[in-house]
Amino acid sequence: MTTAAADDSHVEDIAREVLTTLGSGRQIAPFSGRPGGLTMDDATRVLARLGQAFQARGERLVGRKIGFTNRTIWPEYGVYAPNWGFVTDRTARDLSVGASLPLAGFAEPRIEPEIVFGLSRAPAPGMDEAALAGCIDWIAHGFEIVHSPFPHWKFAPADTVACNALHRALLIGPRHAFQPRAMDWLRELATFEIDLERNGALADSGHAANVLDSPFLALRHLVELLAEDRLNPPLAAGEIVSTGTLTRALPVAPGENWRTRLRGLPIQGIELRFT
Repeated sequence: MTTAAADDSHVEDIAREVLTTLGSGRQIAPFSGRPGGLTMDDATRVLARLGQAFQARGERLVGRKIGFTNRTIWPEYGVYAPNWGFVTDRTARDLSVGASLPLAGFAEPRIEPEIVFGLSRAPAPGMDEAALAGCIDWIAHGFEIVHSPFPHWKFAPADTVACNALHRALLIGPRHAFQPRAMDWLRELATFEIDLERNGALADSGHAANVLDSPFLALRHLVELLAEDRLNPPLAAGEIVSTGTLTRALPVAPGENWRTRLRGLPIQGIELRFT
């Protein structure tokens, strides 16, 4: 077997294992610590295979989630750069009043309060602030639920990429038009604060600046990151982009009720119960 063929086989084997693990609730040993290891280049190739496989089994790719944009949590996980994963029509849904989410099939789930954008046009690398803002149709507040196929949240950065950036679900609150007050949104997106509550008690607080200085700048980072990715598609009109957690990612359990309160951004907090 040639080296290229061996590399392709290695990537395919990892992609198949990821696909059978995601949603099962099972956990596996990190690929980076196994014979053959896992490079970031291979992990990106695995991610491309996952996108193809999701579509092959009937899922529609509706957007991306950006992971590890919150620099305050980098030392906790040993991941020091953002990455991204696919969001599909099976992992994303609108968050209704009184919504609940079953945690069956989630491995060590954690909650992340985030800002979500909906794109009306495809952004391009190098756009100035006004041009990039002009690509945004709506803004919302949402919860991303992440999980760890690797026990105790111990992994290398490449492992997270190969497992679709640990994405499991995205619940999107009410959507607000981004135009024509785009410049107001941009100013507020750099300065707002958020509280995250568990069962009525404060669990953590966050600031817009935690997310690469602003969720809008996190979007810009993703555009530039994808411009260097020869295997995965750039962002397109109609896509949803979740920009990363504003607080620490905190463990969740059935029976808990989680709520947010935002200050300095004209968006109401959201609420979710786990079952």
